[in-house]
Order: sequence, then C-alpha cells, then structure tokens
Amino acid sequence: MIPLSILDLASVRQGTTVADAFRDTVTLAQAADAAGYRRFWLAEHHGMPGVASAATAVLIGHVAGATQRIRLGAGGIMLPNHAPLQVAEQFGTLAALYPDRIDLGLGRAPGTDPITSRALRRDPAAADTFPQDVVELRQYFEPPRPGQPVRAVPGEGLRVPLWILGSSTFGARLAAELGLPYAFASHFAPGQLREAVRIYRERFRPSAQLAKPHLMLGVNVVAADTEAQARYLFTTLQRLFVELRRGTPGQIPPPMDHIESWWQPHEAAGVAQALACSAVGTPEQVRAALEGFIEEHQPDELMVASQIFDVAARVRSYQLLAEVMQLQAAA
Repeated sequence: MIPLSILDLASVRQGTTVADAFRDTVTLAQAADAAGYRRFWLAEHHGMPGVASAATAVLIGHVAGATQRIRLGAGGIMLPNHAPLQVAEQFGTLAALYPDRIDLGLGRAPGTDPITSRALRRDPAAADTFPQDVVELRQYFEPPRPGQPVRAVPGEGLRVPLWILGSSTFGARLAAELGLPYAFASHFAPGQLREAVRIYRERFRPSAQLAKPHLMLGVNVVAADTEAQARYLFTTLQRLFVELRRGTPGQIPPPMDHIESWWQPHEAAGVAQALACSAVGTPEQVRAALEGFIEEHQPDELMVASQIFDVAARVRSYQLLAEVMQLQAAA
C-alpha cells in the first residue's frame, strides 16, 4: 500500500486557546508517528481564528522535537509572503536540528485575505515571480559556489527536499518543469485534479532531486467504529466550509446532528463538490473508498486531512486508518 501522510492546521477548537491547539497538534503528531504515517505537515495561514499555524517553521520545530521518526514539513509555506533567503535560513535551521526529517512544500497563494496580505507587506504581484523564487530558494540549499555573494547559513549544502503545492494546473506545470514532487489539494479543490495530474506526468523533467514524477494527493478521511459516528464527526468540516463561504469563519465548531436542517440546499451542493475527495465511514468503508481513489488516480502518496473536533476521535481515526491500510507502526 502507498504511504500515508497527514496535514494539520493547528486547529483552534471552539472553547479552547491557541496554546491548547499547539498541545493538540503535538498529540496528533505523536499518534501519527506511532502509527506509521510518513509525514506530518503544517500549513501557513494568517488571520484565521481557527488556524494557529501562521508561524509555520516555528511550529514545525516544536513538533519535530516532540516526535521521533515521522518527517515534518510545510504543506506549505506561501512563498510570495517571504524572501526566499529567509525561508532557506528557517528550513536550513530545521534541517540541521532534525536531519533527514524536514520537507518544504511551497505554494503561491497568500493563505489569507487581501487586507491581511497587505499587512504582511506582500506585493500584489509577488505571485507572478513564484517560479523564479522557487529556483532562487533551491539554489540556497546547494553547496556554496566560490565568490557567491549571498549565502543561506544555515541552509547551504543541506538540500532540503522541495515540493510544489497546488490546486490548479499552474503548479503541475512548474513542478514538472523543475523536476520536483507535486502535491495537489484535491481534499478541498478537486476541480482540476485530473488535468493537473496529466500535465505533471506528461511534462515531468528529471532533476537532481527527483528522477521520476512523485505525486501526492490530498483526501479527507474520517474513520470511526460506525458509519453514523463518522458521518456525525464529518459535519465539523462541512460546517467549516459553509461558514467560510458565508464570510463568517471562526474557531473549529463541534459536530452537529441534522446538518440538513442547518444549511441551504445550494450550500450543501457546494460543500459536496469541494469535499468530493473524502472517505468517511467505518474502516472497511474508508479503505474501499481510498482503494478506488488510488486505482483511479495512481498517486504515489496520500496526504490525509482529518478536521475532527474531538482530539481523541481524531487520534482514533488515525489509528483505524493505519490499521486498515496496514501501515507499519513504530517499534
């Protein structure tokens, strides 16, 4: 079976604090580490009441220090928000502290709203130079050249693995051109999945980092002992999407009974479309759904997103998924 990895947002649940969210993230990463997942990635977002992973590199270091084996990384760093040299120094520091355990996924979206983007000093045209910024960043991780005027210390010579993240064909083309692994956000934006996968595979050029295409696809997973329980837990994510589209994002809400009476039919249809790449149910149902997804798209790896309100239920979902997909638990 292909490797499974986990995406986390350091979720701030209703009635809890940011400090609680960080403790929850450590608990979840430790459970993933013990269960045999390959990676645990955190994503950069800003100004969102329910997401505490804004200082992504800092939080990655904290979680890396609390785990043993699992790879830690960014899924991703929104590169136009930062100078490539600063990112190289941050992830060079992480790679020096935790050798062979750090990944660096890169995206070109702001990870926030336009007003907050301006507060970050983000240039509105910064996304246009994303390909050049990726190339510059990659160069900082190479051994220094004689007379090189700008160097990343730490960072140089560490060759931190880079990934391109995306939800459109733009990222697929760039990852293929640069010979980098590609992670597609099918867990919330599946519209261009098939076309992006086709482009990435057809146009891939081998590089020093990667000899052949390596594709990771995002999928939402909620596993529980019964289908009814899993469907109930899944309503947290469904509520999040509706609140986001209503323009009222907040902290992570608890699940709810009878969600059909809460949302409008057009909202339900929109959520169903956005979350089409989801596996929800008993372990056997989840396995069947994932096997079908894998058969259809042939990814090399899956990135699991599990926005479950109760931390114990989320750990249980991780464990059930690991067991049914026969991951190798840590000794």
